[in-house]
Amino acid sequence: MTVQEQLGLRYRPPNLLHRAVRWTAGTALGAWVLQRTLHHADRVLFKVSRGRFTLATLLAGLPVVLLTTTGRRSGLDRTTPLLAIPVDDDVALIGSNFGQAPTPAWVHNLEADPRARIAHRGRTVDVVAERASETEADLAFERAAAIYPGYRAYRERASHRTIRVFLLRPRN
Repeated sequence: MTVQEQLGLRYRPPNLLHRAVRWTAGTALGAWVLQRTLHHADRVLFKVSRGRFTLATLLAGLPVVLLTTTGRRSGLDRTTPLLAIPVDDDVALIGSNFGQAPTPAWVHNLEADPRARIAHRGRTVDVVAERASETEADLAFERAAAIYPGYRAYRERASHRTIRVFLLRPRN
């Protein structure tokens, strides 16, 4: 069974509100604000809704998962809400950091220890992250932009660095 099936990930067409929020989030100002605030709100809403919702899911209709990695320095669990991108039978995570300059910490954590856990709507799956090849990364970006057009802008704004993409597969 694939990670998508185990999590029950669904990708629905956006309504008018979703499209407006996605457009706003794709702008430089929107990305800057969201990068600094969204994960805090998502963690609270995720807990209050018992793992069913995040702010990004409600306002933008985006398929958000909570990725839990092991901190490469601390050894502690670190949880981050991220957009889950369907790539064939896999789920891809893109380390765009809203197009901001630094590579997100979860990317470094996965590079140090590829074992992780993802949660979505009350379901949890233990996974192994594998760095995507250049071809797989391009496909993930193509699929991501179809779900959320902001990824095109993120890739342009972060063109000074290589944005890492990971494919998640069930851990045996």
